[in-house]
Amino acid sequence: MSIPDYQTIMLPLLKLVENGREYSLRDITENLADNFKLTKEERKELLPSGQQAVFTNRVHWAKTYLKQAGLLENTRRGYFRITERGKQVLKEAPDKIDVKYLEKFPEFIDFKTRKRNKQIIKDKENDLDTPEESLEAAYQKLRNELAQEILLQIKSSPPSFFEKLVIDLLVKMGYGGSRREAGRAIGKSGDEGIDGIIKEDRLGLDIIYIQAKRWDGPVGRPEVQKFAGALQGQRARKGIFITTSTFTKDAIDYVSRIDSKIILIDGEQLAELMIDFNVGVTVSNVYEIKKIDIDYFSEE
Repeated sequence: MSIPDYQTIMLPLLKLVENGREYSLRDITENLADNFKLTKEERKELLPSGQQAVFTNRVHWAKTYLKQAGLLENTRRGYFRITERGKQVLKEAPDKIDVKYLEKFPEFIDFKTRKRNKQIIKDKENDLDTPEESLEAAYQKLRNELAQEILLQIKSSPPSFFEKLVIDLLVKMGYGGSRREAGRAIGKSGDEGIDGIIKEDRLGLDIIYIQAKRWDGPVGRPEVQKFAGALQGQRARKGIFITTSTFTKDAIDYVSRIDSKIILIDGEQLAELMIDFNVGVTVSNVYEIKKIDIDYFSEE
């Protein structure tokens, strides 16, 4: 099964703590993962930021919403238990507990309508994302749109600019030594199937051969095979093939079966790398997402 949303988690979470004992969020998360029969992969799946597991994040918000509605209460650092109101809710045997159900409690309404939460918490009955997931989804949408814009700019620029772009990106990624050295290498080889040569590291312990094609159509196996043959002619072991388009399935399968190590970078990956290494992009805004420092409030 897929990872349940935070609203689906609310009722099972409340039932797990029905006996009135205190529980840690970590233990409850494990118990809920078992109850939902999540696989190892589902338990480890991370948010796009890579900072937290998706399921852990959803359990956290399920617990937060139940607490704001007065169904749970904190007992000490990292621990909580059910309240009398929570027990009464379970006696009513609801089919589910979601945001709409919690709106019957004035404390939860107050929590949702506080001025500082108006722009973050916009829950609807069918809104199944946690605040972090909503923020990261919006971030990913902006990133995807930026990547598409980058590719359009590359394809409308002259070939010489594409060579400069490749140099800038590889240097930012730590290849090629100085930009001056990389600039002499790219586009200077003259060998058929090879557009340039660049150092793998600043000391030049190994050499990487470059093929860069600003194409619109997919790059097929023949082009990649020609590049692999050029590497063999140079007794080279490593190569990078960069294109503004895509690679066919045959081309991808081919490089997975040959001895030479050839990395294929298509247009989408190229744009992603440019964003990651700040090539051709600038920072527009920075938003800091903060969380409470439990250690600060813990007793000595």
